[in-house]
Amino acid sequence: MAADRTSTGTAPASAPASLLHPVAPDQPRLDAATNTFRMLADPTRLHILWILTHGEADVTALTEACGASRTAVSQHLAKLRFTGHVDTRREGRRIIYSIRDGHLTRLVREGMNHADHVVTGEPPHE
Repeated sequence: MAADRTSTGTAPASAPASLLHPVAPDQPRLDAATNTFRMLADPTRLHILWILTHGEADVTALTEACGASRTAVSQHLAKLRFTGHVDTRREGRRIIYSIRDGHLTRLVREGMNHADHVVTGEPPHE
C-alpha cells in the first residue's frame, strides 16, 4: 500500500534499502522513538548505554567506566530500566545490567559514529 511508505508514497532516493521503514510513522511510533531519543539525550545515560553495547556490567563497573558517582549511575539505570532500555539479572548479591536489544545497540553505536564525524571533521557517508 503506497500510503504506508511515506507521506509522499515514495522512499527517499538517498536512503539505503536496509534503513527504510515500510510504514509511515504514526503517533505511537513517533512517541516511542521520541522516548528512546530522550533517554539517549543525557551524556551519562548515553555513556552507560555505550558501555553496555560491549557487554553486561554491574553498577560498580559502570561507575568506574563512566566516571560518574554511584548514585548518579544508579539513578540513570533506574530510568533506563523503567523505560525498558536495559534488562537486569541477579548474580549473587549483584545486579547485572544489559542493553535491551540490537536496535538500541545499533542506535547508540551509530550515534557515536556520527559524533566521530562531527568531532574529527570526517566527511559524511552512507
